[in-house]
Amino acid sequence: MRYVLQVVLSNAQHPEYGQATIPFPIPNQNYDSTIELLGPLEIGDTLRQDCQVDELDSFYTVLNTLIGTQVTLDELDYLAKRLDSFDDGEAAQFQGMAHKLGLSEIKDLINLTFCCQKITVITDFSDLEKIGREHYMNLNGGCARTEDLEALDETETAYLLIDSEAGTVTPYGVVYDNGMKLEPLYNGRQFPEYLYDNSGMGLKIVPAENQAPELLWLPASEQQIRRTLLRTGWQDPDHADYTIDVFLLQKEVGEILDEKRDSLDSLNAMCGAIAKLDQKDRAKLEAVIIFAEPENAGEICRLAENLDQFDFIPGVHTPKEYGKYMIQESGRFGYDDHLDAFYDYEGYGQHRIQQENGRFSAYGYVSYFGVMALEELMSEDPAEAYQAQQGLQWGRICGDRLRQLHCQ
Repeated sequence: MRYVLQVVLSNAQHPEYGQATIPFPIPNQNYDSTIELLGPLEIGDTLRQDCQVDELDSFYTVLNTLIGTQVTLDELDYLAKRLDSFDDGEAAQFQGMAHKLGLSEIKDLINLTFCCQKITVITDFSDLEKIGREHYMNLNGGCARTEDLEALDETETAYLLIDSEAGTVTPYGVVYDNGMKLEPLYNGRQFPEYLYDNSGMGLKIVPAENQAPELLWLPASEQQIRRTLLRTGWQDPDHADYTIDVFLLQKEVGEILDEKRDSLDSLNAMCGAIAKLDQKDRAKLEAVIIFAEPENAGEICRLAENLDQFDFIPGVHTPKEYGKYMIQESGRFGYDDHLDAFYDYEGYGQHRIQQENGRFSAYGYVSYFGVMALEELMSEDPAEAYQAQQGLQWGRICGDRLRQLHCQ
C-alpha cells in the first residue's frame, strides 16, 4: 500500500523519548504494531491529542500547517484514507480551499474532505469549455441531466465565473468557494461513516455515556475494535451494544447472522476469514453454507477457513448434469465423444451423489470429503474445536486419496 502521508511524531511533553515515523493510511495488519511502536513515546491515546507532528511528507503540501500541532493517531489515519480516494480534481479542490480558509486544525481538514467537492478551482485558463462544464457540475453536486449539459453554454458559464472576480488566488489555483460551508461532520471524537477498504460489514456501535454512534468496519484488529468502542463510550467490549448497519457479504451469510446472538469477536473472525477468499471461493462459500446449514457466525467462519474440505461444481443442478460433468469435464476419466450415446450420465451421477452425500442448490453441487463430521468441523466448543484442528492436517493429507476412491 502506498502512503498518502508520512509523519514524524513525538511527545511534546517529553521530546527526549525520541520520534516515530509513521506512514498513513495504516494497513489493518500493521495497526496494532503501530500502536505498540508509540508505546515507548507514551503517545497514541485513543481520545487525547497527544501526538505532536514534527515533520510531514505528502503530495498534499497544504497539510504542512499541521506541523507543530497535536493530533491523534486515528485522526491522521482517517484523513489519509479520505485523501487516498481523491482524484486530481478533488485534490486541487481540497488544497485550494484549505489554503483559502487557512485551516491548520486536523478536525477542520477532515471535515473539508466532505465538502470541498462543491468549490471550483481553475488551474488552467486555456480551456474555457472545460472550466464552464466543471463549474456547472460543482454547483449541481457533481451530476446533471444529459439534456441540461447539452443546453449549457460552457464558455459563457466560464466567462461569467471569471468576470465575477469572486476567486481567490492560491498556490493550488484560483478558488471560487461557491458558497461552501464547512459542516462539522467530524465532531472531534467519532468519525463519520466512510468505507475505505475490503470490509465485510459495518457495525453501528450504540453509544454509551451520551456519546455519538460510530461505525466499526469489520474485519478489524484488536486495537481498532477497542479504540472505536472507547470513542463511543464503551470500556468493555463484551458489554458493547451494536447493530449490523452495513452488510457487504454474501446473501446466504446475512440470512444467518443475528447481532443479538453472535458476539463481536465471532463476527470479526468470520469477516476476517471471508476477506481472505477470492471471488471464486466466496461463491463456493455460499453453496457450502446451504449444504452445511450453519447457525451462527462462528460456524460460518469455520466453513470459510476449511473450504478445501468441500468439492463444489457451479452450475450443476441434476444427477445427469453431475454425471456428465464428471465423465466429460472432470479430467478423471478418458472420455470418448464417439461413445457419448452409451454413457449413463444420470445413473453415474446418482451413484456418486449417494456415495458422497452431496446436495444440489441454486449455486451448484456440493459434497464434503473431510474425515470428521460437519458438526465437529463447525463446532464452537473449545474442546471440540481443538480435536477438530488435530484432525484437519490428516484430513487434508487424506483428501486427495478419498476423492480418488470416489472415482472408482
